[in-house]
Amino acid sequence: MSSSWDFSKHLRRPNIVGSTHGIAAGHILASQAGLQILENGGNAIDAGVCAGLVLNVVESQQCSFSGVAPIIVYLRDTDQAISIDGLGTWPAAASIERLTEQGHDHVPGGIEATVVPGAPDAWITALDRYGTLSFAEVAAAAIRYARDGFYMYDGMAQTVAARESEFPAGTEAHRILFPGGAAPVEGQLFKQVDLADSLTYMADEEAAASGKGRSAGLKAARDAFYKGDIAKAFVSYHQRHNGLLTMEDLAEYSVSIEEPLNVDFRGTRVYSCGPWSQGPMLLQQLNVLHDIDLEGLGHNSAGYIHTLVETIKLVAQDRERFYGDPKFVDVPLPHLLSATHAAELRNQIDPKRANTFTDPFANDNGLVTAGESGRLYNDTTYVSVVDQWGNAFSATPSDGVMHLSPVVPGTGMAVSPRGVQSRLNPAHPAALGPGRRPRLTPNPALARHRDGTVMPFGTPGGDLQTQAMLQFLLNHTVFGMNPQQAIEAPRVYSYDFPDSFAPHRREPRVVRVEDPFPASVADELTQRGHVVKPWPVTEWPLTSVTATSSQFAEGRITAAADFRRHAYALGR
Repeated sequence: MSSSWDFSKHLRRPNIVGSTHGIAAGHILASQAGLQILENGGNAIDAGVCAGLVLNVVESQQCSFSGVAPIIVYLRDTDQAISIDGLGTWPAAASIERLTEQGHDHVPGGIEATVVPGAPDAWITALDRYGTLSFAEVAAAAIRYARDGFYMYDGMAQTVAARESEFPAGTEAHRILFPGGAAPVEGQLFKQVDLADSLTYMADEEAAASGKGRSAGLKAARDAFYKGDIAKAFVSYHQRHNGLLTMEDLAEYSVSIEEPLNVDFRGTRVYSCGPWSQGPMLLQQLNVLHDIDLEGLGHNSAGYIHTLVETIKLVAQDRERFYGDPKFVDVPLPHLLSATHAAELRNQIDPKRANTFTDPFANDNGLVTAGESGRLYNDTTYVSVVDQWGNAFSATPSDGVMHLSPVVPGTGMAVSPRGVQSRLNPAHPAALGPGRRPRLTPNPALARHRDGTVMPFGTPGGDLQTQAMLQFLLNHTVFGMNPQQAIEAPRVYSYDFPDSFAPHRREPRVVRVEDPFPASVADELTQRGHVVKPWPVTEWPLTSVTATSSQFAEGRITAAADFRRHAYALGR
């Protein structure tokens, strides 16, 4: 690890400041498309959905239109935050017994992990309830980039090439990802014509119903996916390959809309998705840290990092004990989010010694084993938007083809493989079951300060998401960094709890430390019992925080994006 470095004087990306609107997304083409919607008078929801659809094209290795897309919307006029889960359910025929009888101790990848796609309904529901534009209007940029192509960039090219062996010749994924039989190279025009056709079909169905009004058109676009030719292609493929997805599973699905969970952290109200995701972890961590003198510990000192890591581990124990689909399991949220419980956890932190994570399911079927966690998955992206009216949009789309879910011929899409995050122990709160939602790692967030500032923020990164989001938020709210500084500060990550992705391994006491942390900090952490492993700048970055902040009363918009991946912020 390198010596001490003042990151604030050497920012890799500018802190974008404007007066009208702003957007930050996982790829610049998505940010550009969303900004154009804002420039043309669309609101944050229109722009966010547009950017999300473009991400489904230009980051198709990270997210899929037929994957997941949890969303938080903030409406300035009513001062209301709304959560749309964007997460599908297990098919009606799914069961733990079916997989255990086949000899599995965890959910395997591929077609066996398929759940109903939640993202299309999430995008369209957000548009219908809170947007102003048609599906065709917000999908136009995504269709263009899919049909006409975009120029391949290094991150996608390297990811696809590195995993070529996982996509054998003859598969639909190989045909799309390896045009002409070779891995795409940086600067090559890359097209996804079947995906363009699928999105165009939905837009055409919308147009055919447009005489009945905007909502009727959006419903027709949705039905094209869940009841029409796309659904039929998905189900036909599953029937031919021993999959479980049926027309009934698709037709009966609808997203869940609810009030987000929230806590107050020193005058900032922070919102997260429910316990069907890991979102409440962020809120619990903030509760634990609320009454600790973080400023006194010093930013990114050994004492500060030790306190964060111990907090993360304690809250992760709650995740494993309690978090799951609240439609099927009793999640004691009032207790988990209470000040009393936060104090109980806080009192368990030994300031001088690292505790070991305790998992109540450690030796049960389908659950945790120690060893390398394998958390090098390339998955998930993020988009945040604020508009000229003070509305905000926060979404974390995921389920790229890199999850090994088979691409269905003729559609250009891999059906959501999010089932890999379910467990095969019926006693586990995140157990597999018909109609149940897997416990989701993607978790968009939104912060609202008492001065009226609203800031959607989030990141990809699997189990590291809430850890990166926590450090960003503390950097900004406690240590006074502007959003770009708060993003670029080096981060640490605990691996001492079960990986949400099968086979759910963990690495006891391991803390990954990004460059450029001083060696002295790593040495102090080691003395406290942590197993410190460096995260060199040459290694693939799992997290990539972006945020867009609206200081509405001052007419000031700030957008910031992480240099660690290809995220970009734009505004005016």
